[in-house]
Amino acid sequence: MPELSSTITALPLLQMIQDGGWTMWLITSLSVVTLAIVLWKLFSLSRLGVWGGSHSRRALALWAEGRRREAMEEVRGRPSARARVAQAAIGTTLDPSIDDKTAREETARIARQTLYRAREGLRALELIATIAPLLGLLGTVLGMIAAFQVLQESGNRADPSALAGGIWEALLTTAAGMAVAIPAGVALSWFESIADRLQADLEDLATRIFVKADSPQQPALRLKAAE
Repeated sequence: MPELSSTITALPLLQMIQDGGWTMWLITSLSVVTLAIVLWKLFSLSRLGVWGGSHSRRALALWAEGRRREAMEEVRGRPSARARVAQAAIGTTLDPSIDDKTAREETARIARQTLYRAREGLRALELIATIAPLLGLLGTVLGMIAAFQVLQESGNRADPSALAGGIWEALLTTAAGMAVAIPAGVALSWFESIADRLQADLEDLATRIFVKADSPQQPALRLKAAE
């Protein structure tokens, strides 16, 4: 086993891809796409501000204390996802021309757009994690068929070493498929956990703002804000 591992490691990467056939080229392309998606998602989530939230937490504390205008200024123009939803909820609540139902619908719309951006690209990772090992298995099956066809045509003159060489070359595609599928699956689970946490935080944030807005003091506060 160590000898086989060292042999595979010693092979040039390009030679391994060529030995694996056309399925190996597809799996290699999927690996490049997976890396590109992961890097793009990290950049996209960073721009979306999914790891932020300090401003929205402070705004929520100010809102709970009845300091409405200060809460609005805390999140106004902030780039993080939580701050944008908090700004939508607070802004529509403070606007006397917007009723409670419309305020909730507008906040839900902003939250849905934010969550869509947080989950964008995850379907592609899910697809790669599914089809990469299947492509690897397909390449192995096709390689085994070709190897046994050679064995059948050779008859009694079959060389066992040639057969073994054909089989391990075919198994390269299965290993490559798993090597692509495992990181893609791990990245998918991590990004989904980030999106799920963001969704829970947005729901909690909007609910706490609207619940506090429905308190008995809120109508007077809204009128004061309108003045």
